[in-house]
Amino acid sequence: MSEELEGKHGVQSLEVGMGILKAMATGKRSMMLKDIAASAEMPPSKAHRYLVSLIRSGLVEQDPLTSRYNLGPFALNLGLVALDRLDRIRLGLSAITDLRDAVNETTALAVWSDNGPVIVRWERPRRPITVNVVTGTTLGVLGSAIGRVFAAWLPERQTEALIRRELESGKAPLGVHTMEDARSLLAGVKARGVSVISGDYVIRGVEAVAAPVFNFKNEITLVIVLVGVEGSMDMRDDGPTLTELRQAAAALSARLGAPSESAG
Repeated sequence: MSEELEGKHGVQSLEVGMGILKAMATGKRSMMLKDIAASAEMPPSKAHRYLVSLIRSGLVEQDPLTSRYNLGPFALNLGLVALDRLDRIRLGLSAITDLRDAVNETTALAVWSDNGPVIVRWERPRRPITVNVVTGTTLGVLGSAIGRVFAAWLPERQTEALIRRELESGKAPLGVHTMEDARSLLAGVKARGVSVISGDYVIRGVEAVAAPVFNFKNEITLVIVLVGVEGSMDMRDDGPTLTELRQAAAALSARLGAPSESAG
C-alpha cells in the first residue's frame, strides 16, 4: 500500500471513530450498541470494533451491568478544556470592557505562554490622558504586575527558568537578587490576592494592578490588569479600584467554573 493510501486510510478510520462519538454526543445519555450503529449508519459489528478502541482511549466507557455505552472521562476532559479555551477570551473581553466602564482606566487581559505572560486584549478608557497597551506584548515575570500574578499562582516549575533568567540578566526589580527573594515577593502577592506596582514599573510614569482568574480546575488561566498614569489610581486595598478589579476577576472565574473559594 502506498504512503498516500495509508494516509487516506488513517484519516478515514479517524473519521469513522469521530462519527461514532458524534452519534453518542447527540444521542441519549447512554446508548445500546444497536442504537449507536444506527445513528452512525454502520453495521453493529463495525461499530463495536471502534467502540473497543474508543474505550481503551478513555473517550467511551461501557456500563458492565447494562452494557450501554456513554462518553468516557477523557471525552469529558476534552470538552472542559475546549470550553475553557474557547470561552475564556470571549468572556474575558466582556469582563475587561465592563471593568473599564466601571473604573475608567485602561484594562487588559493576559494569558501565559512559554515565554511569559502575553497581552491578548485591551480596552482604552474614556479620558484625555491614557496608557496604551500593545496586543501581543510579552511581559516580564518579576517586573510586571501581570507576571507576578501568574508566577504567584502557577507551579514554580513553569516559571523558574524565566525567573532565573531575569535574575541573571539584571532585569529583576530592585531588592530582588535571588530565587528566595523572588519567592518572598510572590508569596506577598498571593497573600494580598493582587499585584500592585507603582513607582517601580517597567515603564516610567505608569502603575498597574493585576488580579488572577481561575478555571474549572482551580488553575490560574487569565490575568486582568488595570494600567494607568502613576498617581491616577486609588491603590488602597479597600478602595473602589481594587474592589472593582477583584470583583471582576471573581465573577469571570465563576463564569469559567472555578470553585467558589477561588472565585469569591
